[in-house]
Amino acid sequence: MSDVAVEVLLPKIGLTMQEGTIEEWLVPTGAAVAEGDALLRIATDKVDVDVEAEAGGLLHPVVPAGTTVPAGALIGWLLAEGEQPPDPAGTPMPAGSGAGTGTAGGPASVWSTALGAASGSPAPKTGVAGAGVSAGPTTPGAGTGFPAPMQTGAAAGTLAGPTASGILTASPASAAPPLNGGGATTAGPAGRLLASPNARRVALGAGVDLTAVRGTGPRGRIVSEDVEEFLAGLPGEAAPSLRSATPVVSASPVPPATAVSSVTAVSPLVRRLAKERGIDLSEVNGTGPGGRIRRSDLDPAGPPREPAPRRRNAAPRPGDVLPLTGMRGTIARRMHASLQEMAQLTHGYEVRMDAVVSLRDRLKEEWADTELPVPTLNDFLLKAAALALRTHPLLNATVRDDGIHLLDDVHLGFAVAVPGGLMVPVIEDAAVLPLPEIARTAKALAQAAREGRIPPDRLEGATFTVTSLGGYGVDFFTPVINPGNVAILGVGRLRDGVEWLDDRPLRTRVLTLSLTFDHRAVDGAPAAEYLRTVGELLRKPLRLLV
Repeated sequence: MSDVAVEVLLPKIGLTMQEGTIEEWLVPTGAAVAEGDALLRIATDKVDVDVEAEAGGLLHPVVPAGTTVPAGALIGWLLAEGEQPPDPAGTPMPAGSGAGTGTAGGPASVWSTALGAASGSPAPKTGVAGAGVSAGPTTPGAGTGFPAPMQTGAAAGTLAGPTASGILTASPASAAPPLNGGGATTAGPAGRLLASPNARRVALGAGVDLTAVRGTGPRGRIVSEDVEEFLAGLPGEAAPSLRSATPVVSASPVPPATAVSSVTAVSPLVRRLAKERGIDLSEVNGTGPGGRIRRSDLDPAGPPREPAPRRRNAAPRPGDVLPLTGMRGTIARRMHASLQEMAQLTHGYEVRMDAVVSLRDRLKEEWADTELPVPTLNDFLLKAAALALRTHPLLNATVRDDGIHLLDDVHLGFAVAVPGGLMVPVIEDAAVLPLPEIARTAKALAQAAREGRIPPDRLEGATFTVTSLGGYGVDFFTPVINPGNVAILGVGRLRDGVEWLDDRPLRTRVLTLSLTFDHRAVDGAPAAEYLRTVGELLRKPLRLLV
């Protein structure tokens, strides 16, 4: 357990994340947690994820569940035994300091200042004389609930040895300028260095003095990437001067109650399943890399002792109010912006699927004894849509201020319905992937999206999107373009059609494609030509196998 207060910040998950909603604190207030324990669950604009503790300590949340805060906002603290939550200025209070509810510097003011900082509104003034709260901030960070930056400047010099927490401090006697050109190091209350626990671990493992590293995190906080960048920029002969020969002192040991979760590498999902099934993880042999326990490792231990209650994504009922936050809010904003900013219209086009249905039946038989996945009808459509974009690059483009940019790569997004919304996983370089690989990738990404474990980077970068409502019995619809693209292809249900041969009717298998395109970038004729190319590929689907 850490012997100093450690900030819990809302992590930035993916390049596009701006804010997140705290859905649930998974640990009660005041409970001891170990590094790696699942601390809370957050909902972003794309995924719901569990956040693990970066250090050990006693949890003190400062933002309640249900609150939406920006990425990087302070949402809680991990405290040492007997340590009180920091006051609004960010200074941890010793035990017995009288931090009562509603007093200046107590939990009530910490809660309000944290919420104010998260929402962008100013912190409320207490109006109590001598309470240590000025009428307005006079230094960076004052009155915000965050520690004001302190510049150590030339005070950062030779290593004096480790503190009780295992963090190397600098002696002010002999100064050494940072070699990474980062300038002064940011320090927190009482001169404590602002650095993430992971950055401290990386620095200690490499013997790096953190006072020489420039922090790029919130309020100058040093993150692990800063340490790695610093190490990468060190000249060979300079490394010894910034490394300590003093043995590293480890942090306080993990309390026995939480020690089991730090014995083995375990994901939050596996840890939660083990808890639901009453499985002792210390008795499970992990088969993953480095002995990591996988979800499949829990199966031999037996079924769940009792079904876990469903906390989220229950079916909406009359009278419910569904907040426009998280994924739902993002969908609402993006779809509204899409229709406001683009000139969208939709073509409908009927395509013959007889050859695809016949080929798929043959593949079922011929690939039955192989590991090749049999493509679904949607997989054939994904491949045809991607391949046709090579012939019609106007549909694989994006509109920017300076013009229409035709894109080199075809990264195909496909819509997946998930509880509470929609996700669009991305198959990279779909035009050059063989059909079995598209089938395998699409299945894996769709399953990961439905289970809420898809990596955020697999939801970014689509250059064209395919969405299907055929499974719901829909023939034709008008899909809305994913912002950043110029077109989206909708797929209807497979149904019986009729084609006349002379005077005889012939039963066929058909479906309707719905292509919505941005008329700023694409005219009606090129859009129709694209649909015709997709139809031709589906009429002769052997070309789609490679």
